[in-house]
Amino acid sequence: MGVRAGHDVHPPRKVPLMIPWILLGKTQVPGDIEELRLMRRGDEFAILLGANSLMNSRLRGSEEALAHLACDRIRGRERPRVLIGGLGMGFTLRAALGALGPGAKVVVAELVPAVVAWANKEMAGIFGDSMSDPRVEIFEGDVAARMRSTAPAWDAILLDVDNGPDGLTRKSNDRLYDLAGLAAARACLRPGGVLAVWSSGPDRNFSARLRRTGFRVEEVATRAHGKSGLKHMIWVATKG
Repeated sequence: MGVRAGHDVHPPRKVPLMIPWILLGKTQVPGDIEELRLMRRGDEFAILLGANSLMNSRLRGSEEALAHLACDRIRGRERPRVLIGGLGMGFTLRAALGALGPGAKVVVAELVPAVVAWANKEMAGIFGDSMSDPRVEIFEGDVAARMRSTAPAWDAILLDVDNGPDGLTRKSNDRLYDLAGLAAARACLRPGGVLAVWSSGPDRNFSARLRRTGFRVEEVATRAHGKSGLKHMIWVATKG
């Protein structure tokens, strides 16, 4: 569109140049053809799988809520044992450590060794001292294997290993969310124990499967960031 005669023309406002994203590392996810990439832009980090952004250091609210919702329900247990599926950027881990006492044990199962390496190096500033906390054990492997090898031993199991029960990242994660997987998780929990599951959105079929497995189910919508971020879903399923 041209400028009409007789109107003042103001020069465009100068916009600061966008800080570019820098590739810090990449790795192959076991059983997946897509690459997992760690990116940084200034003090912001992002982890991408192919074209999908899995997590961002500015958006941590729902990951922290996952830990708080589960830990609140086991508060008062003297030496609680908590299993976290997925290390990510450590937001769930740090929130759990803040909510649990000195006698707690927190095991984090992370399938991708490079993610653990990034936590100790490139993203060390985000993780703080959580990786060296004496209450923490890092298990490099499938959360399902760690979950089932020690049943029934957990007071809480927190799953943030995918986009939700639809297995976007790894279709093999579907076995965590089907009836057999949920029954196995329930068997791993101590009486009154909690299974908490993060998802990018609601899933009525998953809620129904949890109830069919014998859990008491709460569905909690929470924001990714502050009061205006995207809404995510957390299921808090309690073993009776």
